[in-house]
Amino acid sequence: MLRAFAFLCTLILLLPAVAEYAPANAKWNQPVPPFRIADNLYYVGAEGVASYLIITPAGDILIDTGFRETVPLVEASIRKLGFRVSEVRILLISHGHFDHAGGVAAMKAATHARLLVSPAEAPMLEHGDKDDFAWGDKYAYPPVKPDGLLKDGQPVTLGGVALTPHFTPGHTKGCTTWTMTVHDRGQLRHVVFACSLSTPDYQVVNNPKYPNMQNDLAASFATMRALPCDIFLAAHPWEFELDRKRAALAADPNAGQNPFVDPAGYRAYIDRSEAALQERVAQQTKAARGGS
Repeated sequence: MLRAFAFLCTLILLLPAVAEYAPANAKWNQPVPPFRIADNLYYVGAEGVASYLIITPAGDILIDTGFRETVPLVEASIRKLGFRVSEVRILLISHGHFDHAGGVAAMKAATHARLLVSPAEAPMLEHGDKDDFAWGDKYAYPPVKPDGLLKDGQPVTLGGVALTPHFTPGHTKGCTTWTMTVHDRGQLRHVVFACSLSTPDYQVVNNPKYPNMQNDLAASFATMRALPCDIFLAAHPWEFELDRKRAALAADPNAGQNPFVDPAGYRAYIDRSEAALQERVAQQTKAARGGS
């Protein structure tokens, strides 16, 4: 009886801590059958938030975990492909929002993998994205301490695979676009895992918590335009038409060209993002001047 009472008291004490974390977007968090994109690169994410598994002889690399609630889906996808969750050695992220990094603490606990992030993103993970420059504490998640800090352009290597971080801030202060190469149907392909360039509901003009946002985004557009890209991937499936490409790949896996080879789609993604930013800046600048 006393043990049961003590357990109940402990559970009650934990409830406020659990409740402070934002829940997943249920529609985005639906399972997706995992599949091979090319070579040693696999999709293991959910319907609305992407996760990527890169297999190497020395262990595996995972990019993004999705929400807290996405972690079991990612783990199930890894196992369904015939790999082991315990073989994940390195955790990387595109950026520290709850829909991409909310599950990092749980995945790190499950795998004991090393978490490597950009210096600007480290504080965001360490406090679980509280006091976000756009949303405050609205989308908080379990905090996690990185094991190491990235250097812009310096590859992360494991088992003969090299993933290169390119700092592309703006969506968050430490947004990171990743690149690697894979062999695909007899050709060497450049892969880009594009970090988001969007500014959803952001105060872009004169944001006191991020005064350099516009300059950062301008530099990020230039950085991403300069990257060679054959296979275009991103943090959200709709940004690179995952459903259409996945269906085309499943319908004809031996087609002459992998449907995920899409350099034009990559350029269009950057163009759309830049146009949306310019429109937002124009609207906010006009509003700041009193609508004149």
